[in-house]
Amino acid sequence: MKPFEQGLRVCTPRHEALTRRYEIARTAIEVLAALAFIIGSLLFFYPDMVYTGTWLFLIGSIFFAIRPTIRLLLELHLSRLPMLDELEPAGG
Repeated sequence: MKPFEQGLRVCTPRHEALTRRYEIARTAIEVLAALAFIIGSLLFFYPDMVYTGTWLFLIGSIFFAIRPTIRLLLELHLSRLPMLDELEPAGG
């Protein structure tokens, strides 16, 4: 199968396990991005903290840029794993 094909995430137990690990990483990045934006937003209420808030917005943006990168890496990794028909012995 090629990257982004339906069923690639569940075609073998190894594919399923790998998908779960990548999804955990992607979810963690999303949570960190959201926290960076929320905290950054709160810091804008305090004039002395605007600089720190701006940095948190940048960090949150970087986390959101990492999110699709994780998805792409997952799809490429899944497409390199052997499929069920490749795992079965020849003639059996």
